[in-house]
Amino acid sequence: MVREAQTSILERDFLLEALQEGSRLDQRALFEQRPISLSVADDAQSVDCSLGNTRSLIENSICRVVAHVSASITKPWSDRPFEGLFQVSSEINPMANFIYETGRWASFFIYEKSIMTTSVINTYKDSFRSSENEIYISRMLDKSLSRSGVIDKEALCILAGQMVWSIRLDLHFLNDEGNLLDCASIAAIAALQTFQRPDVTLVGEDITIHSLQERVPVPLTLHHTPICLTFGIFELNVSNKPSIVLDPSHLEEQLSTGTVTLALNPQKEICVVNKSGGVPLSIDEIMRVVKVGSQKVKEVDQLIKRLIAKRGTAVDLTAVQDR
Repeated sequence: MVREAQTSILERDFLLEALQEGSRLDQRALFEQRPISLSVADDAQSVDCSLGNTRSLIENSICRVVAHVSASITKPWSDRPFEGLFQVSSEINPMANFIYETGRWASFFIYEKSIMTTSVINTYKDSFRSSENEIYISRMLDKSLSRSGVIDKEALCILAGQMVWSIRLDLHFLNDEGNLLDCASIAAIAALQTFQRPDVTLVGEDITIHSLQERVPVPLTLHHTPICLTFGIFELNVSNKPSIVLDPSHLEEQLSTGTVTLALNPQKEICVVNKSGGVPLSIDEIMRVVKVGSQKVKEVDQLIKRLIAKRGTAVDLTAVQDR
């Protein structure tokens, strides 16, 4: 497996000195997010999300994820006969970054290191690092999208106990320039809001699936629209307080001593909180992160709504209550 190039001491020192002065290498403010670019495919089943300046001369500075939503009819779980199914697939392949490897078996043993010998761990230590990142992204997306109840699964029921809609969300990671999780989260929420399934007519037990040309397609019913926001934490020697930045780049991810990821919706509800690394944060610092995150989520939500209004597709948000 190809190793990722190690960050030089000069790069590390320069980045930390810039953070001490309240600056970042890409000229962003500490709590400034990279520009978000969203585009929808003609069939309204895929959304392309990019973090970064798409007109930049450096193409590698863009983080890019494509979310694709599909629907099929299947049988529901026996213990939930009135609910449809929702599945999220988010395997990262080498297209995003050469440190990832498709089908790496080490990801299966990432939490079973205790049963592995030291020689095996040393042999595959580079695989463990990227596998941990893949597992972290997959689990955060599962928590923020599936377990938080984004989709109204009862609205996917066609015939109780026999036929329901199965919604599948596939995330394709095209380029990793830091903060893949946030980019994937935005792409996923935008794709779910723009997707429309075929209409169905049920007469007795006979089902007719109408084409998109025959009948107006039906949008998904969403309970809420949580979006992930990641903050990088840097421990500076000159100050007891850590430096916190929003939307860390790839270099900032490599040099950060920890991260805080929030999944929030526009109603200011916190769905998921995850902190990695050993840098302690005070209550004031956590509340500041939540306050900034709440404002940024509203901005992203407005961006998605403008995209939907431009296309003329109306997502069903009747289940979302003002809070």
